[in-house]
Amino acid sequence: MLPPAIALFSRILKDDGFKVALFDTTYYKIGEDFDSDKEKEKKLSVRPFDISRHVSLKTTDPFEDLDKTVNSFQPDLIAMSATEDIFPLGMKLLKHIDKYNILTIVGGVFPTFAPHKVMRNKEIDIVCVGEGEDALLELCRRLRAGKNYYDINNLWVKDKGGEIIKNPLRKVADINKNPIPDFTIFEDARFYRPMAGQIYRMLPVETHRGCPFQCSYCNSPAQSRLYKSEGAGVFLRKKSIDKVREELKYYISQYKVEYFYFWADTFFAYTDKEFNAFIEMYKDIKIPFWCQTRPETITEERIKRLREVGLHRMALGIEHGNEKFRREIINRRVKNEVIVNALDIISHHSLPAGVSVNNIVGFPTETPELAMDTIKLNRKIADKVDTMNCYAFTPFHGTPLRELSVKLGYIEEDTFTGCLTGEPVLNMPQFPKEKIKGIMKTFSLYVRFPVSRWQEIEQAEKDTTEGNELYERLRQEFIRTYFSKEFEED
Repeated sequence: MLPPAIALFSRILKDDGFKVALFDTTYYKIGEDFDSDKEKEKKLSVRPFDISRHVSLKTTDPFEDLDKTVNSFQPDLIAMSATEDIFPLGMKLLKHIDKYNILTIVGGVFPTFAPHKVMRNKEIDIVCVGEGEDALLELCRRLRAGKNYYDINNLWVKDKGGEIIKNPLRKVADINKNPIPDFTIFEDARFYRPMAGQIYRMLPVETHRGCPFQCSYCNSPAQSRLYKSEGAGVFLRKKSIDKVREELKYYISQYKVEYFYFWADTFFAYTDKEFNAFIEMYKDIKIPFWCQTRPETITEERIKRLREVGLHRMALGIEHGNEKFRREIINRRVKNEVIVNALDIISHHSLPAGVSVNNIVGFPTETPELAMDTIKLNRKIADKVDTMNCYAFTPFHGTPLRELSVKLGYIEEDTFTGCLTGEPVLNMPQFPKEKIKGIMKTFSLYVRFPVSRWQEIEQAEKDTTEGNELYERLRQEFIRTYFSKEFEED
C-alpha cells in the first residue's frame, strides 16, 4: 500500500513552502531486493495475480535512477522512513548516494526502537525517534533559516565531532490538526492495488494511531510504553469522524478513489458512539473498503451495519492456535471458540471479497507440535475464509518477545530482521529454521487438504529437489481447486 506517513510529510512540508520529491522503488522489476510479493504467492498467501498487466514495471537500474533524481533535484535533506525488514535495502540506497554528502534523516518504527544501531551507520546524520510530522517540519525550518538543529525534540543528531545528541520526545501529535496527506507525490501507478483478485484505485486512510491491545510481538504497545515513560502523552489516538469524512470526500473528488483501505491496527477500537457516528458518516460515501480487527471485537451488529455501508473485505489476526501458548507467550487472551464464532458471524454476512486470517509460526519457545495447533484451528474456520497468511515470527526491536529471544540465546543482541524474505531468524534447537520454513510454505496445504494427505505434505516441506517438485505439484493442485477460474487465468 501507499505509505500514508510519506504523503502526510509531503503535504506538511509543501504547505510551509518547501519543495519535495520522492524516490520510490516499488515498481522496479529487477533484483530480488525489490520483489516483496513473490514469496507470498509461492506460499499461497495471496491469490496469483500479475500486477504488471495493469501497471508498467520499471526495467532500469534503481541505483542509477536514484543518482539521476539526486542530481536533478539537488536536495538539502534526504529523508528515509524504514521498518526493520526494509532497513537493509534502505541502507543500500543511502550508501550509494553518500558520495553527495547530503544531510540525511531516518525515521520509522525501527529507528524509534533501535536508534543506537541506526546511528552507527556513517551515512545517517539524524534519527527521528517517535512521530515525525512536527520534528521534520521544525528541522526543515531550521535548515531554511540557517539555524542550529541540534536541540529539536524527537531527534538524535550527530554533531560536528560525531557525538550523538539525544533529545527528548515531544508531546504526541494532534492527528486531527494534520492536513490531508499529499498523494500526488506518488506516480499514478501506485494508486492501483489488487484486492481479492481485482484491481482497484485505492488509498489508505488513517483512522486510529496506536492500538489498545498489548501483543508481545508487536511494536504498537511499545510505542504506548515509550510515550508514557517519557510523559509525552497517550499514543493511542482516534481521528475524529468529521476529519475522516473530510479526507474521504477529498480523495474521491481529487483522486477518483474506488476503494478505501482503513489503516488501523484494530479498526473496531471505536466506542459504540464512535462506531455509530462512523456508520452514519459512511452512508454517504458508499465505496467498498477493507479493514482489520481482532476476533474478540467482532459482533453481529457491527458486521451487519458495516456490510450495509460498504465493508468489502476484512483481515483478522489469529496468530496461534494453542490457547495456553497464545495467552502466556503472545499475550492474546482470547479463546478458540471466540475466534471460530467471529468467523461464523463474518461468514454469515457474506462479505463480497471474503476474509483473510493472519498466523505466525516460529515464536520463541514454540515447537512443531504447537505450530500444528495453529493449523488445526485454521482447519476449523477454513470454510469461512478465503486466504490464510502464515508468516515467520519476527523479533522486532522494542517488543517483549525480542527481549525473550535474546535472553534465551535464540538471537544475538545485534540481530535484526532481513530484507523482505520472510526468513525465520531465531535459532531454536526444538524448532529449527528449516522446519519453520517448511510449515510456512505448506501451511495452506495442511489447512485445506485432507488429513490423510498430511504425510505427503510433510515431504513437500523439505527444501530438496524431490520436496520442491512435490510442493509445486501440490501448489498447482491447490490453485486449481481453491482459487476460481478467474484468478487462475490472471
